[in-house]
This record gives sequence, structure tokens and C-alpha cells, in this order.
Amino acid sequence: MQFTPFDLEYTQSIWEQKVDINLTESGVHPIRLDDLLGDDADKLASLLSTEINYPHVNGNPELRESIAALYDGARIENVIVTVGAAEANHVVVQTLLEPGDELATQAPTYKQVWGLAQNKGCDVKPFHLLPDDAWRLDVDDLNAQVTDKTRIVAICNPNNPTGYIMTSDEMDAVVAAADRVGAWILADEVYRGAERVQEEETPSFFGRYDKVLAIGSLSKAYGLPGLRIGWVVGPPDTVEDLWRRHEYTTITATMLSNILATHALSPEVRPRLIQRTREYIRNGFPVLEEWMAQQDGLFSCTPPQASAVSFVRYHLDMNSTELMEKLCREASVFVGAGDSFGMDHHLRVAFGQEKDVLQEAFARMEKTLRSLI
Repeated sequence: MQFTPFDLEYTQSIWEQKVDINLTESGVHPIRLDDLLGDDADKLASLLSTEINYPHVNGNPELRESIAALYDGARIENVIVTVGAAEANHVVVQTLLEPGDELATQAPTYKQVWGLAQNKGCDVKPFHLLPDDAWRLDVDDLNAQVTDKTRIVAICNPNNPTGYIMTSDEMDAVVAAADRVGAWILADEVYRGAERVQEEETPSFFGRYDKVLAIGSLSKAYGLPGLRIGWVVGPPDTVEDLWRRHEYTTITATMLSNILATHALSPEVRPRLIQRTREYIRNGFPVLEEWMAQQDGLFSCTPPQASAVSFVRYHLDMNSTELMEKLCREASVFVGAGDSFGMDHHLRVAFGQEKDVLQEAFARMEKTLRSLI
């Protein structure tokens, strides 16, 4: 069977250590450990006295309880902790899909689940968000792509790379399509909490349908990508099945990651981390927006409702991967190519950085782009 590489991550592996400024990171600037712990001397002392042993393989109970509290109706038995959302997606695909099954998935989207399904011998049926309609869901396309062979309907909400948040009616349409054929909904919800234009958190698919697996992570909305903590929230018997695959992959996340994640999701700390993320997002996007407005119509963009990235259309007769590589080589600035999300003539540009970093990056990019006009 021909192997499909994970194009986005492969490209990041090639370029992210070679450039001065990396604007492909889809979360905000990571928080420092001392800022996470604050002035809690007892917490630091407890951390330093930790035995570096195995934690609970499915996640320490305190952490799983904290995760369950984020989902209406969830309990500890609904939760398994994984090594990032990447492992969560991997074990879901390994558990639910068989060769010949169909996966229906958004386009554009983060294509990990897409590639995992192809490598399992499954057919991928994309249904589209509409670029000329503010990235709204094409419900007719969704219903056309979900067939009796569909085993999973994969959603990323808020969406990566567009930052679009589904309406309640669109979420209901996804549930109806999945229910019509008895499919699972795999809901990547790692940007819940990273809203730019609203205070309320994006609602979860969990609880709207009995066959939902909701994926979360500390990487995007919390500024803690290096902890490599993700999770799945779903029916207890299916979570148990995921656990069996988890034992074949990573066995467990680390003890220190479990402890720090529990601290991060505590009622005292979590609001502070969410606020920090939103400040980066809300302060960073105007810098990108102002710069694009000065580029004489070179870019068009629907502002993201959430996330620290924007999916920007550029108006040049040049392939997106070629443009990305030119910016890396000549400007030493790395942005995501639209090809990695299934849409050429777009760039995914991250803006969850300090203002001076963004201004320097955009000034460098402008010099290269002007040479192409």
C-alpha cells in the first residue's frame, strides 16, 4: 500500500529550524514554566519532589476529572489522556476504521486524520467549507459525501486553518448526516477557548449525539504544546477500546506532563491561560490585518472567529508551496502552504506572537512579495 506522508508536518520538520521567524505554529507563543506555576511555592516544591515514574496509563484521575469538567455530562470514565491530539486522532482511526471504509471530512482542514485514513486503506470523501461565503459549511456537499459506507465524519471546530466556528444549525446538520448512516463524529476541538470575536467558548459536539469522540489538547488554547497532552472524550466502552490501542503506541504520557496539565486545567489557573491566549490572538490579528490592507489588493481574507491562524488567499500566479519555500529562503519567514490543507493559492499565517515579531516578519515578507508583482 502506498504511504501518504503528513505533508504539513513533513514541511515543518524541513523548515522550522532553518528560518528566523516561524509563523506556521498554530498556537500562541508558549508560556514559560515559571509563569505557569506563578508564585505557588508549595506547587513548585511538590513538583520537585515528584518521583519520575509511570503515571496512570490512561491519565491520572485528577487530570481526567478536570478534563471531564469541560464537557457537559462527561465523567471520568468518558476520558482517556493521550500524547497530544495527534495520538488521540491516531488511536481513533486505528480503532474505528477498516480498509474499504469511508471517512467524510471537512476541506480545508488539518489533514492528519485524512492521511491516517488513506494509510489504513480507506476512501476519503471531502465536503467543503465555502471560501466565498465566509467559510460556512456546504451542507448539501456534506450530505452528498456521507454515504452508507461512511464510518467517521471528521470535523475540526473551530476550524484549522480558517478559524471558522460552526453555527448551531451547522452542527445539527453534521449530527443528522452522521445519524442517517450510523457514523461516528470525530470532533477535533483543540481551539475551544481560543475565540477571537466572542467570550463564550465554542460548544462541543459531545452530548449532541451518542457516537461522538471529542478531541482536545493543551497545545492551542493553553499555550502548552510542549507538554504533549491531549485527550478523547467519548462513550466509556469506546474509550476503553481506545485505551487498548494507546497501550500499543505510547503507553502513557509522562508523569510530569500529567501533573502540570492538572495544574493548568485547575479552576484557578485555566481562566488565566485562556485569557492569555485570547490576548495574543486579539492583539495579533490586527497587526496581520493592517499589513494585508497595505499590500495593494495582494491578499483577501475572511477574519478568523477563533484560533491564532488565518487562511489568507493571495493573488499571484504562483503555487503555494513554491511561494512558501521562496519566503523561507529569501525572507527567512515560514508560513503554511495552502497545498498542505488541500487549497492552493492560500497561505496559513500564524499571528499568536508579540507585535514586534509579527511586524518584522511581515516587513521581510513584503520585500520578497514585491519582487513577484
